[in-house]
Amino acid sequence: MRRFLILAHRVPTDGQFTLNDLAGGAGRMDEVARAVSTAFTLSNDLRRDTELTVLFVADPPPKARRIVLSGARLRFLNPDERSTAALLKNALVRSVDFPRPFESSPGLTVAPADPAVEVRTFLAQPNPVWLCEDGRPIEEWASPEGHVAAVVSDPYDPTPDERDLLASTGVPRISVGPRSLRTSQVLDIVHHELDLRDAGRGASAPPAP
Repeated sequence: MRRFLILAHRVPTDGQFTLNDLAGGAGRMDEVARAVSTAFTLSNDLRRDTELTVLFVADPPPKARRIVLSGARLRFLNPDERSTAALLKNALVRSVDFPRPFESSPGLTVAPADPAVEVRTFLAQPNPVWLCEDGRPIEEWASPEGHVAAVVSDPYDPTPDERDLLASTGVPRISVGPRSLRTSQVLDIVHHELDLRDAGRGASAPPAP
């Protein structure tokens, strides 16, 4: 299973934003939506072995929300960022009056969240990594076959508290390259690397004779 956690820092957690300003008033929901689409979409199908959590961090923290998307059951996800943003917005709006987890649409569950607890719980899964610019090159990463739990931030850097929390867990830091890339690009590169390894052509594969 490939699992990802996106830290989304400025998206209004009550869903009160317009789809006409995803890059501005929506707190870079454009990139969050693009990353969600990238995590799952293939040319003519979805990645059914992928699960993605978007942690919508809030100030004050009690307003934080968690959306979990499961590729095995996911429906109504299209490759364009506007419709994906609408799917996430609907879940956030509906969650305001629901204090417990519920499925907003097939394969998409939304719930209140404690950010620190969510990060620790996510990193307790098999093969956790922190995707950041100052990590070891992804080519040097020994990934157990079929499993990864990777944390990545939205276009805004992790807060000092988040960095301290991630560092305190001892999670390995992995970098996909020397340049600062968009969240969606990072997920694409990780998927590509794991696809190559699954096909026996990646860094973990033995050299060809």
